Amino acid sequence: MSFILVVVVLTIAAALIFDVINGFHDCANSIATIVSTRVLTPGQAVMWAAFFNFAAMFFFEAKVADTVSKIVKITSGQSIYVYVVLCGLVGAIVWDLLTWWWGIPTSSSHALIGGFAGAGIAYGGLDIICWDRLWHTMVFIPAAPVLGMILGFAIMLFVFWIFQSWRPRTVDKFFRKGQLVSAALYSLGHGGNDAQKTMGIIVALLVAVGAFSPQKKLSLTDPASLAIIFSCHLAMGIGTALGGWRIVKTMGMKLTKLQPVGGFCAEVAGASTLFLATHLGIPVSTTHTITGAIVGVGATQKLSGVKWGVAGRIVWAWILTIPCAGLVSAACFFALKPFLG
Repeated sequence: MSFILVVVVLTIAAALIFDVINGFHDCANSIATIVSTRVLTPGQAVMWAAFFNFAAMFFFEAKVADTVSKIVKITSGQSIYVYVVLCGLVGAIVWDLLTWWWGIPTSSSHALIGGFAGAGIAYGGLDIICWDRLWHTMVFIPAAPVLGMILGFAIMLFVFWIFQSWRPRTVDKFFRKGQLVSAALYSLGHGGNDAQKTMGIIVALLVAVGAFSPQKKLSLTDPASLAIIFSCHLAMGIGTALGGWRIVKTMGMKLTKLQPVGGFCAEVAGASTLFLATHLGIPVSTTHTITGAIVGVGATQKLSGVKWGVAGRIVWAWILTIPCAGLVSAACFFALKPFLG
């Protein structure tokens, strides 16, 4: 087995490990509301979310994967790009693990994109980046949480109006059941958008070694594509099942206090945003999206119902994610460069 083939295999393994970490890190996004409202126990919630993370492979076209695979302009058959992808993954994984340890719900998606772009720039300069694709992602950094917040606020007000004559206990019982559906929808959206980012990275890697055509798109009907789709969704499901309790505490308990009706509205708002973005092929942050939705729901009670200090800390983490992951991956590439010939 040639050395470059060994590197390719190790890089694919690293990509799947990142997917596990992504599921582990972003587990909080899928289950924070349903755990904080005590509709499900943490153990039940992670298995519920993990199943629908995996099932998402049957619901969405691989448009996000296509976007991610083309953020860096890769020349087919040029093995140097294998190291660009590898260093991009290292940057994303390091940043993800650091923020997990600090209990900060940053975006695994933006860590991956920042890492990939940073390694690409370290190798080929600014011209190597496909800026229109990266720009769409950058636009949705503020757009995703704002849309989630607006939808969360609007859906909560609509639900208040519809159920205003119901007894509080009846409303609570109704939405405890409803949250099972809304959490499933959110987990579908999370799996559909996030797993595809790793799929895009693997496609970029295979294009670099000439094993995949740059024009080819992933499809369930193609055996090679199916293997990529299946493995990435499975890895994310496993990661979600492992959980990420530090971030659950921040997302579901510190940010604002939710009842089952609020959890339902936040999850529906988050799921709607993710479904739209995935349909458009835009890699968005599931963390940003659900945080915005939770803030929107909390704001219907009173603005003081949202702990803006925690929200501000989260926003700063969002701002820093792409450049920090990019710097780590660029440093990794520069460290590796003398050995590449």
